[in-house]
Amino acid sequence: LKLQFLYLIAGARSRALYIHRNMEKPADSLVAYENPVLLSEAHKRKSNKSAAFNTTQETLNTIVPPRRWSEAGVNWIQFVSSTPATRMDVINLQEALDAKLQQQHAREMGICPVREELYAQGFDEMIREITVTCAERGLLLLRVRDEVRMTMQAYKTLYESSVAFGMRKALQAEQLRADYENEINSLELENYDLQKQVEELTEQCAVVEQEELHRRETDWTKHQESVSSLKKDIAKLTNSLQNLLGQSK
Repeated sequence: LKLQFLYLIAGARSRALYIHRNMEKPADSLVAYENPVLLSEAHKRKSNKSAAFNTTQETLNTIVPPRRWSEAGVNWIQFVSSTPATRMDVINLQEALDAKLQQQHAREMGICPVREELYAQGFDEMIREITVTCAERGLLLLRVRDEVRMTMQAYKTLYESSVAFGMRKALQAEQLRADYENEINSLELENYDLQKQVEELTEQCAVVEQEELHRRETDWTKHQESVSSLKKDIAKLTNSLQNLLGQSK
């Protein structure tokens, strides 16, 4: 059980990556903290406490890491409170949560980072209160909290990737649309040019047909004139031949 306890502490500590190291003092939180102390005095106080208290405090620090900041060149640290919570503390927590939701204008429905942060603080405070009474329950709730956070992060990542995928597809569709529009315009211009060529060739065909018809009529007229002239010549020669034959008799 002790090994499992240490394993849970080590695993939770590796996931506790949000320790405050801001240059300014952190904002108020729904989680109950002790009074801030100098960072140099924190180690001295830890050595003066009992082993049971240090184990409980270590567990609390794993669940809700201490806040650290610098102010006027002095490093401060604020540990989460190890004081057991009473029924009135729980009621005050609920009232403080409702008040902060109203003060910070958190949305009642939909995605709201403000509401998510406040409820996360409230859940951490509930875990703290339970951990002070029973460390095993607190660690189990810590696993539940981390699993919920990992699940939410997975959904968030999936949502962001789906949005990015949708945006890529939309951009690709827009690009394809622009390409298709350019291709349509190019084909319309090509079609217009081909129609003009068809009209020009049609006019040329009409001119050629007209010229060919006129040439045929001219050739036919000349042929008829030539035939008529030959017939006249034949008639003359026939008459001449008949006259010659008549004189010889």
